Amino acid sequence: MESLKLSILKRLYFSNPQSIAELSSSIGKSVPNITNAVNRLVQLNLIEQDGLAPSTGGRRAAQFVPNATQLPFILSVAIDQFYTSVAVVDFKNQFKTSINTETIDLKQEDSYQRIIDLIKKTIINIDVYHIYGIGVTIPGFVDSKTGRNNSYSPNSPFFDLKTNFQKEFNLPTFVENDSSAIATAEHKFGKAKAASDVMVVNLNWGVGLGMILDNELYRGHSGFAGEFSHIPLSDSKKLCSCGKKGCLEVEASLLAAVDSAINALESGEVSSLQKEYHKQGYITGDQLLNAANQGDQLAMEAINRIGYMLGKGISTLIHIINPQMVVISGRGSKAKEVLLPKIQSAILEFSIHRLSKNTLIEFSDSENIQLLGSTCICILNADKNIYKQLVSE
Repeated sequence: MESLKLSILKRLYFSNPQSIAELSSSIGKSVPNITNAVNRLVQLNLIEQDGLAPSTGGRRAAQFVPNATQLPFILSVAIDQFYTSVAVVDFKNQFKTSINTETIDLKQEDSYQRIIDLIKKTIINIDVYHIYGIGVTIPGFVDSKTGRNNSYSPNSPFFDLKTNFQKEFNLPTFVENDSSAIATAEHKFGKAKAASDVMVVNLNWGVGLGMILDNELYRGHSGFAGEFSHIPLSDSKKLCSCGKKGCLEVEASLLAAVDSAINALESGEVSSLQKEYHKQGYITGDQLLNAANQGDQLAMEAINRIGYMLGKGISTLIHIINPQMVVISGRGSKAKEVLLPKIQSAILEFSIHRLSKNTLIEFSDSENIQLLGSTCICILNADKNIYKQLVSE
């Protein structure tokens, strides 16, 4: 019974409100069993009625939602190459703390300790007993079963991240690749909610990919499917972060766009970014995206370049997967107006129209999508032991 109650809580987190009949259909358990479990959850005050379902001609069914005030919180940690964000989230995806974000370069020796300090600062006014687990998302070859990030050597604190976090905070910890988590969040709550076969491109400092096939996250044979960044589509001789040449990432990532913009600024091209560049000695990805959206020609050209290469990569995905939808998510999605024409142009050039005409290209409009992905991962992986005190008979 505990596992059934847990399934109901998870289902209501990802889609609510739902009636008993809808829960029975989605979970695959009989109506009497669902009814008994729902009644017990209502008695425990863990779920609550939220109106009635639309009429289908008979008595309108009661609908249920999670009672977030009685359910534990999730500690959500979103790590990328240069920024880490942390927040405490409830069962209705409401932030119970401020979203704390710091510039933390993962290549720096003190990066792990700075992330630990950021988490401690975030939860300083939260009773840890109200938090049932930590969801962590990070770039790299993440084994979600072991919580290990195989992009790091075994002596790095980022390698066995699950074990290290559990020792540090004494909370169950679940670790996932950032792009896989973002795909999950987009599929559960974002643009891809109605799609069963969707490619979610995480346009960030690299170019990640999460693959949803038949409504499930596809991991591949060894768990690392979706290494979109390293498809050899580039003619550039620039060395990729993986140590090879020709990877899509060197021409289709925000880092590539920033490098292109800096080269243009150093050559003296006119841009609204010149002032910031001379003041800081660099420009950030967000500064570049904002300038492009405001019509800065230099910034738009830098974004246009990665848009074209991104479209070339998406054409490859269309030919191999034939997805219903491709969603551009992540930090770079805010440059939709600049990116979309170049992506569409490249798809027309490099793909077979019979295939590409049936694939919808969408841009995410979800805020804090990686943090949401971290929350999703924690709830998806929660087992009945975590809820024992809440749902035990």
